[in-house]
Amino acid sequence: MSKRITVFVQALDSISELGVLAALRIRPEVHIVDRQDADSDTIAVLVVDEIDDDAICLVKSTRAQGPRRVVLVASSLEDGGVFAAAEAGISGLARRKDVTADGLVQVISSVDRGAGVLPPDVVGSLLKQVSKLQHQTSTPRGQRYSGITDREADVLRLVSQGLDTNEIAQELSYSERTVKNTLHAINNRFNLRNRPHAVAYAIREGLI
Repeated sequence: MSKRITVFVQALDSISELGVLAALRIRPEVHIVDRQDADSDTIAVLVVDEIDDDAICLVKSTRAQGPRRVVLVASSLEDGGVFAAAEAGISGLARRKDVTADGLVQVISSVDRGAGVLPPDVVGSLLKQVSKLQHQTSTPRGQRYSGITDREADVLRLVSQGLDTNEIAQELSYSERTVKNTLHAINNRFNLRNRPHAVAYAIREGLI
């Protein structure tokens, strides 16, 4: 058997937390740990109703305390919440009513391999959102977005996986200033507003 994936589970309500723990504890693919034992290699599974301010605070505080990769399971996936969650650094997202124990383990495994996971219909909503933003930020001549450099593509790919500036710098062997300057250049060139907008652009252009 391959190495088990270390997982930490937390929910904003105790019933949801106990349910997810019960489903995952019997799975041979994962090893459940308590918060105090979670480290940077641990994948945090966070369960919420809505992706609201409390949920975003939970994501940020969890990542600040150790786990860099977060799988967010939410009952409601509104566009604004999805963008906020992406900006907060999630690596995977699942809709609570759609995800089974098998499906959750698949999401965890994909995140462990370095992938970013979103429900297909959420990707579609992101594309609609970026199309709307594109109309709002297009140049007077209607200039279309064009290609980007290899460095910019690499940075965008890692942003889409939920890595922060320091993690991207380590992954690509760049300085943090280089990563920040690269993102700033992308945002300026394509009239992008923030990291979620940049990720949506990268999805639309088939870069990730």
